[in-house]
Amino acid sequence: MRTELIERYGGAVPRYTSYPTAPHFHAGVDGAVYAGWLDALDAAEPVSLYVHVPFCAEMCWYCGCHTKVVKRTEPIHAYAETLIQEIDLIADLAPAGLSISHMHWGGGTPTILAPEDFARIMARVAQRFRIRDDAELAVEIDPRTMTADMADALAGAGINRVSLGIQDFNPAVQQAINRIQSFEQTFEVAESLRQRGIQALNLDLMYGLPHQGLEEVLATIDQALALEPDRISLFGYAHVPWMKTHQKMIDEQALADGPARWRQAEAAAEHLGQCGYRRIGFDHFARKADTLTQALDTGRLRRNFQGYTDDEADTLIGLGASSIGSLPQGYAQNDPSIRGWRRAIEAGAPPIVRGCELAPEDTLRRSLISQLICEMQIDLTPFRERPGAPEDGFHGELDRLKPLAADGLIDLDGPRIRVTETGRPFVRNVCAVFDTYLQTGKGRHSAAV
Repeated sequence: MRTELIERYGGAVPRYTSYPTAPHFHAGVDGAVYAGWLDALDAAEPVSLYVHVPFCAEMCWYCGCHTKVVKRTEPIHAYAETLIQEIDLIADLAPAGLSISHMHWGGGTPTILAPEDFARIMARVAQRFRIRDDAELAVEIDPRTMTADMADALAGAGINRVSLGIQDFNPAVQQAINRIQSFEQTFEVAESLRQRGIQALNLDLMYGLPHQGLEEVLATIDQALALEPDRISLFGYAHVPWMKTHQKMIDEQALADGPARWRQAEAAAEHLGQCGYRRIGFDHFARKADTLTQALDTGRLRRNFQGYTDDEADTLIGLGASSIGSLPQGYAQNDPSIRGWRRAIEAGAPPIVRGCELAPEDTLRRSLISQLICEMQIDLTPFRERPGAPEDGFHGELDRLKPLAADGLIDLDGPRIRVTETGRPFVRNVCAVFDTYLQTGKGRHSAAV
């Protein structure tokens, strides 16, 4: 039956880190539109910041992020200078006194910045915004390039959560993805950060990588658990060589097929559950006391471009080339080209090149899909009364969900939908039923599992 489910539902579907999803962004949202959105923000409401650093010391062949390899420090320093200019630009356009509840540094490799540049950027953020005392300040780290000076800079800037990239500890798998990283190296970085007072630790793991089987996945999890992380993200490798040409370096013959990926994902989830980690959504796991688990239990869990989060801010401001902001009015993406991004900022304009303004129906479906993918259940009744609701009260969607119910992926009780444990890995397929944009066929996505 599992093989049949994979064949039926294992095709390409969006990850729903946004709705509408990125393939449906367009050039109608530009810097002028974004400036108006920023100006309309409520100064009393907190916002979140995402800072993108699109540089790495070397390319990992599995990577699906917007990044490039640099061997010189000059481009990185110049990027930091422009980031500071962008912070000033956005702060000038937004209402004075905005407070920051969350800040996330992603990449690429944020810690490729010089420690003094990282400290200067954080200082400028604190100068132009008000960082709340309880704010979560998080940074993604490549342990292979982490230094003691950077660890000092992170602690000095108030960073209180870190995510260490691992993927897999098996040497054969690491060789196949061009990421050689020992357990000992990773352990030393985690310990050095904890010694400096940074206690909250996330680990990023993957399944479905070349030459990776059940044994490799479970062995890596056991080694990862020795680091005593608070959270684990377990992502399925998304093979999209038409988007990321460096993925052509991966031997497709060494990749697991759909049923094998399913077995890896489910065995990993079961093992993590036995080790005391709660399953959050379909690809995150957290300890009972972690704020992510608490958010799930209290109905405050959200999903954004970084995955599942307890961030309750309605506004996410993106900084850096290619970063995407999410505001009540819609989405706005910075120019992916560093040159174009810098040119706009130096001209005093937000570097937005595309986005999507939300119509009432978009806002409704975004809320619906977010609740479904976070809580694995939903009652459509209140959504029927909201602006943008379909005239048929979602009866068309409920009809299209009946085959999924027949296959055991969901339980249907009138307007109430509950995703079963069998259906949890396919929750994106359930969400896709409510995605009116997906019907246009625009955009290519990764496999469901």
